[in-house]
Amino acid sequence: MAAAAISLIVELIGRSVILAVTVAAAAIVLEVVLYGHGLEAKWMRETFLKIIGVGLLLSIPITTIYELVRMIGGHTLLGIVLGRYRQPVREERVLLFLDLVGSTTLAESMGELRVQELLTRFFFDIDEPIVSHGGEVHAYVGDEVIVTWPANADGRSRRYLDCVFAIEDRLAKGADQYRKEFGVVPAFRAGMHAGPVVIAECGDSRRQIAYFGDSVNVTARLQAHCKEASRPLLVSGDLLRLLPPDRDLVVEPLGSTQLRGRAASIDIFCVARRVSS
Repeated sequence: MAAAAISLIVELIGRSVILAVTVAAAAIVLEVVLYGHGLEAKWMRETFLKIIGVGLLLSIPITTIYELVRMIGGHTLLGIVLGRYRQPVREERVLLFLDLVGSTTLAESMGELRVQELLTRFFFDIDEPIVSHGGEVHAYVGDEVIVTWPANADGRSRRYLDCVFAIEDRLAKGADQYRKEFGVVPAFRAGMHAGPVVIAECGDSRRQIAYFGDSVNVTARLQAHCKEASRPLLVSGDLLRLLPPDRDLVVEPLGSTQLRGRAASIDIFCVARRVSS
């Protein structure tokens, strides 16, 4: 923990210095371009030193906020600052639970440290498709990532499913690099559901936004059911109703199923892209 804290502090200082130097360099260029003369000793001694000081003073909070956003997410940070979830709030959400296939077996064959390196690369690579499709990473739990979207924010949308397909494409694109570095190409199983969740701020020394409710449990069970159903992606009927009709999709009904640990049954569908002939 101490080493991690020192590393973070060093990174913050480094980023702050880089930002301050960038501001100072911009100031020099503007001085020369706008006033059409060389750099005077008096300007360097008085004005330039002030610019560096102000740059450092402003860069520290800016880089700190940037790192906080990277560590806990912009939505979570904003929610904590505004106190939005200080009292439990009920919202309609789309949830995606996605995990790495065979992580336990990989740990046995590769070793835990090596598998963690694979997971780190895996999570890094899938982040861009998640962000570009409007998703927000809620949490990383072991070999699993939890992603959320506000439901019905812009009517029916395929972005939820397209996010999963984009992740699939991203991993396929990097397959050769994965084989070269790790000897394996990561595969995933994913469950998606839409429904009400209760969102609340939890903790004191370390605050976080937590999701509660049946929708969270259903999504987790869907993801776990992928193995039993031998399907990489399962969605609920509630999620399917949020999707626009699309001939490019193959929707396979798997019937009404009682998921493990849940009394009520749920309509489950396997969704995949149609392979062009």
